[in-house]
Amino acid sequence: MDKVKKVVLAYSGGLDTSIIIPWLKENYDNCEVIAVSADVGQGSELEGLEEKAKKTGASKLYIEDLKKPFVEEYIWPTLKAGAVYENSYLLGTSFARPIIAKRIVEIAKAEGADAICHGCTGKGNDQVRFELAIKAFAPDMKIIAPWREWNIKSRDEEIDYAEAHNIPLKITRETSYSKDKNLWHLSHEGLDLEDPVNEPKYDEILELGVSPEKAPDKPTYVTISFEKGNPVAIDGEKLGAVEIVEKLNKLGGENGIGIVDLVENRLVGMKSRGVYETPGGAILYHAHNKLEELCLDRDTYHYKQQVALRFAELVYFGQWFSPLREALSAFVDSTQQTVTGDVKLKLYKGNIIDAGVTSPYSLYDEEIATFGEEEVYDQADSAGFINLFGLPTKVLAKKKGF
Repeated sequence: MDKVKKVVLAYSGGLDTSIIIPWLKENYDNCEVIAVSADVGQGSELEGLEEKAKKTGASKLYIEDLKKPFVEEYIWPTLKAGAVYENSYLLGTSFARPIIAKRIVEIAKAEGADAICHGCTGKGNDQVRFELAIKAFAPDMKIIAPWREWNIKSRDEEIDYAEAHNIPLKITRETSYSKDKNLWHLSHEGLDLEDPVNEPKYDEILELGVSPEKAPDKPTYVTISFEKGNPVAIDGEKLGAVEIVEKLNKLGGENGIGIVDLVENRLVGMKSRGVYETPGGAILYHAHNKLEELCLDRDTYHYKQQVALRFAELVYFGQWFSPLREALSAFVDSTQQTVTGDVKLKLYKGNIIDAGVTSPYSLYDEEIATFGEEEVYDQADSAGFINLFGLPTKVLAKKKGF
């Protein structure tokens, strides 16, 4: 092993990082371990972490409140882009990693650390997301990834190690779904979910809300206001970014909104199956798209849909700090100058139903679109348009002998 005196560890207090602290001290000559927990909305998961980290060998624990910049600088840009990975995944874990890693680099530099350590497995996407972000701000920093070094091969063996070192755990071997929670979402992987034939046990695993079957029989109406693509108010009440997500998570969860069962293509090449809860996010994506329908011209709206696919890949692949992502965000921001208005939605048993949209920048002209009598649109003009638009088709048909 390389000589390492001080390591900064991305610390969640979960199974992986709980055993990493003593493992680092055992395998890196009793190095100092400084733990960093980034608060991106895990809630109660952060309780008792300082005592636990120090008991297992950390010299100190930083708890960094990143919720506001997480929403404003990572979630909102992704929402405005309309970025969705593989039609379903609203990127909850993906865009949380860059902000965490960036803050860890800042602390590592301030502490004069020799290395940064993370608990990501060698099979997952997060190792890429963390390490690309670290390389973006500390290109020469040593990175320690225990899952790529140690002899532990499974979660059962991790639990064995924890028990041998008297490390308290909040999980059991039988019920230890792999989870990731933040302000935006909660993911569930492992156990029975590893076989796609198994229907998820929603009544057992859901934490942010209920299944559609258990949602109220009466719909809930909500109106979301946007300014230049950013959500700013709910039902006429101006709220901060964090409060908007929290309130919509509650409303969406109560109505069975935002539950996704997905087999996705990981960056490292394999397929994985997980269940995602993103109640507030699902509502915001639906509302934002509805407003864009009204406010964006056809060519911009269609081209932006293509950009959204690439944007989602960049976020999923851990390339948040890449020049291309920044350039795409600049394009997206330019499209959002008129995405201002109110979107009314009806939430009912897992469904998000449109209930009205208004904007001072609406491109919808009722006088032109009407089926009734009007004097604005001369329907006879369409004949010449069709003749010109269809000319290539007509020429090709003649060449074929029709």
